[in-house]
Amino acid sequence: MKNLLSLMALIVYIFADAGTAHVHKNTRIPMYGLPGKIVGGIKALPHEFPFQLSLQQFRNDNYKHFCGASLINELWAVTAAHCVDRTNPERIAVVAGEHTLTKPEGKEQFRKVNRIIIHREFKSSTLANDIALLRLDEPLTLNTTSVGTITIPSSSYDASGLATVIGWGVTGEGSQVLSDVLLKVNVPIVTDKECCEAYEPDMIQDSMICAGYKHGGKDSCQGDSGGPLILPCKETVCLVGIVSWGYGCARPGYPGVYTEVSYFSKWIHENAK
Repeated sequence: MKNLLSLMALIVYIFADAGTAHVHKNTRIPMYGLPGKIVGGIKALPHEFPFQLSLQQFRNDNYKHFCGASLINELWAVTAAHCVDRTNPERIAVVAGEHTLTKPEGKEQFRKVNRIIIHREFKSSTLANDIALLRLDEPLTLNTTSVGTITIPSSSYDASGLATVIGWGVTGEGSQVLSDVLLKVNVPIVTDKECCEAYEPDMIQDSMICAGYKHGGKDSCQGDSGGPLILPCKETVCLVGIVSWGYGCARPGYPGVYTEVSYFSKWIHENAK
């Protein structure tokens, strides 16, 4: 069974990398290349999450959303490595202050990416260490209304409770249309033990954290990859996870799997400067 799952995952990765699918929530167990969105969520308020970025790729004479990212300072953002693996930075950009993808409001800030730092121990076959940093060509202008940063938790941070995941992905498994409006959904953090029981134990790495309901129904999906899983921490909001992979979207018994940001706290602070 383990070998079969690994083979299926490899097939999906190769298929997506071939250029057929540009909208990501990398699924180690196949979604058959279908694009995806926040499942079971509701519309976010305009600029409710000022650190949320739309990661866009230049295709067919236009920039189009394909992953999420989170702003950690004026010049740097963090996303999933599988979103930008083997990607030319000259072809991607971020949009801050975005709420509705197709309806500019005048508060958006567009910045090209001039450098991508993928964690050197990222493994596309297992999605271990699925994290990357993006350096912007010019600093973003931070303000109190639409563009802000999110806090990186310390390495000792222990995530628990009801978290929120955000994105423009599709709203259900099998859908091929992104949400035009930013969506959010609350999902409980799942213990490592519970996550290992849901998947095969060696699929869940130390660099991962899981969140979701046992009965399913609420989850991130394709198009949400790279985006934030957040929790309140002290008097601010912490980035506890990065949308990475899962078995389909919102399926019962299979929580979403996220990159655990606290695991990479030191790496982020050493490189995003």
